[in-house]
Amino acid sequence: MLPIVLYVVGGVLLLGAVLAAITGWLAILLPQLLVGGLLLVVGLAIERWRYKPLREARPDPRWLDTGERFVDPESNALVAVYHDPADGSRHYVRVAGGREVA
Repeated sequence: MLPIVLYVVGGVLLLGAVLAAITGWLAILLPQLLVGGLLLVVGLAIERWRYKPLREARPDPRWLDTGERFVDPESNALVAVYHDPADGSRHYVRVAGGREVA
């Protein structure tokens, strides 16, 4: 829900920048509106692209288990890290039967 609200805020800022550029009204705020809107929208897009949700099943057999394990702070689930040697990408997979942390 929060990302949607932030996208709307970023869109409103960008719309305000466009209106300020076209009409000249509040033109002094144009840089702040433009930079603020772009930071919100681009930052959210990068966050959505970069931080992927946990998977429930092991990825393709070509993926290698790195042996890394950690407890996801959001879900308190034990997570295994898999690595694709072809392109260097990583997958985070919830460990089946993993311990739950209180």
